[in-house]
Amino acid sequence: MGQKLPFLQQGIAQVAILVPDLDAAMKAYWEDYGIGPWHIYTYGKPLVKEMTYRGEPGEYRMRVGLSYLGPTRIELIQPLEGDTVYADFIREHGYGVHHFGVLVDDMEGALAKAEHAGVAMTMDGAGFGLDGDGHYAYLDTEARIGVTLELIERPKGRVEPERIYPEPET
Repeated sequence: MGQKLPFLQQGIAQVAILVPDLDAAMKAYWEDYGIGPWHIYTYGKPLVKEMTYRGEPGEYRMRVGLSYLGPTRIELIQPLEGDTVYADFIREHGYGVHHFGVLVDDMEGALAKAEHAGVAMTMDGAGFGLDGDGHYAYLDTEARIGVTLELIERPKGRVEPERIYPEPET
């Protein structure tokens, strides 16, 4: 798949874990392992301007906590509502590691390469950056490699998080 999907050569930038309770998970990661601080967002409309699920317009929401473990971003995801690849995964496997994220500079080009390689997009969302940029897209790779791959075109500027855990000292 590496030659067919050259963006994979950049390596894994993110590991995402589905959790039933974002607040409890962030607390455990922080208190037990010192992983944090966590920047918390609710992804869904109006923050995410365009969403699809399985080729159709989507309407879903999730809370995410973002932090780093060394150079790797850790993303904790608590699904809230709507049909999503997260709900599909939880029904089949329960909570746990859902996807590996790889960074791309050109989402449309990366998706075209994935489609050409026979790898379909299952869900995406776009427009969550300060300037309406930013795009994530999940690829249908779990059955073939045991994990879902997410393509991430990071926004140039990110909106302020809803909150940070633990709260910064002032």
